[in-house]
Amino acid sequence: MSNSAYSQVTPELEALAEICRRNNQIDKADYARFDVKRGLRDLDGTGVRAGLTEISEIVSFKNVDGKKVPCDGELYYRGYPVEKLADGFLKDGRFGFEETAYLLMFGQLPTSDQLRDFNTQLSFYRSLPTNFVRDVILKAPSRDMMNTLARCILTMASYDDHPDDISLPNVIRQCIDLIAIFPLVSVYAYQAYNHYKNGNSLYIHAPHPELSTAENILSLLRPDEQYTALEAHILDLCLVLHAEHGGGNNSTFTTHVVTSSGTDTYSCMAAALASLKGPRHGGANIKVVQMLEDMQFSLKDWSDEDAIRDYLAGCLAGERFDHSGLIYGMGHAVYSISDPRARLLKSFVEQLAEEKGMHKEYELYSAVERLAPEVIAEKRKIYKGVSA
Repeated sequence: MSNSAYSQVTPELEALAEICRRNNQIDKADYARFDVKRGLRDLDGTGVRAGLTEISEIVSFKNVDGKKVPCDGELYYRGYPVEKLADGFLKDGRFGFEETAYLLMFGQLPTSDQLRDFNTQLSFYRSLPTNFVRDVILKAPSRDMMNTLARCILTMASYDDHPDDISLPNVIRQCIDLIAIFPLVSVYAYQAYNHYKNGNSLYIHAPHPELSTAENILSLLRPDEQYTALEAHILDLCLVLHAEHGGGNNSTFTTHVVTSSGTDTYSCMAAALASLKGPRHGGANIKVVQMLEDMQFSLKDWSDEDAIRDYLAGCLAGERFDHSGLIYGMGHAVYSISDPRARLLKSFVEQLAEEKGMHKEYELYSAVERLAPEVIAEKRKIYKGVSA
């Protein structure tokens, strides 16, 4: 059977789908009547408390005179405000992802010696098994990198002598290994897609042990391995800000569910990646990019705010872009006013736009950031998420 025939939805399948729709419906009122959560959001759109953790905490409300009052969002890693952590390594001009990973994993900031040893561990593990790139990544490139990531991480279990050992020392070994190889797997997966699906040249560079995680990603990604200091520090900040988010998001909740069965590290991470891919979770990032690309193609004048507003209203009405009725990058299950990650990143966005000669794009995105909440305001309260 050809791939096209295999992937085709036939009239027979459409008929079966209709039978499914008729016989698999639950009255929405029953969810409220029996107090059943339909996901990780409550009926009012706020996040559901999914567990207890001291690894990360989100603050979006404060008690004032006994009343719950919305406040600017705050994000804490092991008790440290993420903005203060970022301020520390940014002022010193150093990369912060590795020390942030150490903090999240072990509950304390590393000393200089501990950080050096941790970086040595990451460098040691930052390689893939012999022929892994050829056999696992290049032979079956995917249009979606998240699918490739999940497949690769699950396949790594075949190269581990102790894949099912869930003792703490072994799980730590596996986690450090995965942190080290994620840059390789993700970039090589992109290179395979870019070559086999887009017809561009294939570049498979080796990582450099002396470079940070962010620097290695950029070096692996570029044909000439070149990048600017600003690019590297912004990417490093992105890695820090996306390292953890309160323990109750969809992919982290997935790890709680699957590890409760006693499964192994690789299966757990593959399941979390499958969750992260979804357009209502991590997949929202790519939806933001695609929506903005569609907007740029559709608008004749990027400075015409009336046209921008009309486009956004069309998205909200389900008439533009993917007809989902969503303006991607706007809204969050937890934060009530602002996202601290967005505040941190925005301080660098204009610098990067200037460096890359993309000032017009920056002005368009700033207009979307400003106008989208106004367009949405008639329906519900909203704020700008980090994806924006």
